Amino acid sequence: MPVRGLWILSCQSGECGSVKFSRRYPTVEKRAKGFNKSSYASIPEDEVLLKALLFEVGLTGGSETFVEYRDNCSRITKTNVHSLTVPDGKLWPILAIPDGDLIYVCLPLVEQLLIPTPPLININSISEAFALLYGIMQFINSKHSTEADLSSKMAQLPLLVTRACPLGSPMDTNFSALPDSLSSISINQSYKAPAWGTSKQKGKAQIEVSITEKVNSTQYDKGDDSDTWQVYGTVSCKCNLETISQNVIVGLNLPANGSPLQDILVHPCVTSIDSSMLISSSVAATDDSAFNGPYKFPFIPPFDWFQLCYYTSQVPVPPILGFYQMTEEGHQVQISVKLKLHESIRNVFDYCEAKIPFFNKGQIKHFEHKASHGQLELSKEKSRLIWVIGQKFPKSLEISLTGTVTFNSEQHPNDLVDSVCVGNTAYVKLSFRIPDYSLTGCYTDQHSVQVFSSAKPKIITSRELISSEYYIWNSKAPAPVLCRSFFD
Repeated sequence: MPVRGLWILSCQSGECGSVKFSRRYPTVEKRAKGFNKSSYASIPEDEVLLKALLFEVGLTGGSETFVEYRDNCSRITKTNVHSLTVPDGKLWPILAIPDGDLIYVCLPLVEQLLIPTPPLININSISEAFALLYGIMQFINSKHSTEADLSSKMAQLPLLVTRACPLGSPMDTNFSALPDSLSSISINQSYKAPAWGTSKQKGKAQIEVSITEKVNSTQYDKGDDSDTWQVYGTVSCKCNLETISQNVIVGLNLPANGSPLQDILVHPCVTSIDSSMLISSSVAATDDSAFNGPYKFPFIPPFDWFQLCYYTSQVPVPPILGFYQMTEEGHQVQISVKLKLHESIRNVFDYCEAKIPFFNKGQIKHFEHKASHGQLELSKEKSRLIWVIGQKFPKSLEISLTGTVTFNSEQHPNDLVDSVCVGNTAYVKLSFRIPDYSLTGCYTDQHSVQVFSSAKPKIITSRELISSEYYIWNSKAPAPVLCRSFFD
């Protein structure tokens, strides 16, 4: 889905700002006029757009100026999507992402009437516009620390945007993966190759597909506080083919008992997709929106590694159930940790460890412990214990750790301090990686990848499960609560 315009604005609070980069697409603008009809508003001059946006986000007009529609408490801004008042009417949806002194702005094409305002989830170009802005942000922020570096990146940007977004249609949002030849082109030299030009194949033809799932979990071991967990998946691809115009289809498979994929976001290079796949949402009131496949992604591959899609999933159980108790007596604490690996989880780890931090208590002077499995180590700053579990749980799939920790009464600059973890409020954080495994059961194989070409590329697939924010809170003390089973 194309975009109508791209801008990079520079502004600090209270300043008038300036336009660092601007790109418009007249052919897309003509399409917008046809789709939006009476609700169409043309894009004003850059300076007018700049002024309207800075006013909308509250960066001009003075900090003491109160604007009723913008600043009243009933308005809650949940996204970076704005509506700007311009001479021709309302310009929507304007995506504006602030980053330091810069604001990255994009206006995607909406192929329908804008009155009444359609839901964002129904506008396919929104996700592509966000991906395009994110790619530009990554390029601008990579390896620059001076004003000269920033100016150099800005000078290269017009050429790269032409390459990545020809005629307003995003083809590749990973700017760092564009052909290396671009880096050797003088910024004053014209580049006549078309934006959709081919790239030379390097080495044997092959396609790599990697599935990475990250699992978050917050566990309390309390009746009043509900444990939570969720999976976030990323499918990454790299296609080394004869040209970038090859059509490729990558399919994701689930076993019979696999957890459906939800909240799917796809890369702009995906040419078509089943709409039922996109509306499967984890926040739906019922499970009627669950889509069980098949998950097929036809696309024209970019030059290098790219994220084909993102997804979430509501798996029935977390991979590791935890129990943690800590009580404090003077300069000593008693700890008890129990972990159980669910029987459905592959018991092979690259690494698995539990970090037990002690905030606001000083440095550890001495500790005594008894571990049924693994080894206990003291961190360099002497404010946390690290339980190295290793690469496998025992046959019982259950392990435990008990101990007594004594702290110094003197304070030290390296002491861990936290405003939430006061008193007995504390947690254990798990870190692990399971290779060749996914919690949802999602996988891809040679039969799931199709290439419409005479060449027969080698198919390489991999998958992994990694812990992300995996916390087990002390059940003997209050803890930050994400979800309650009932309300007082």
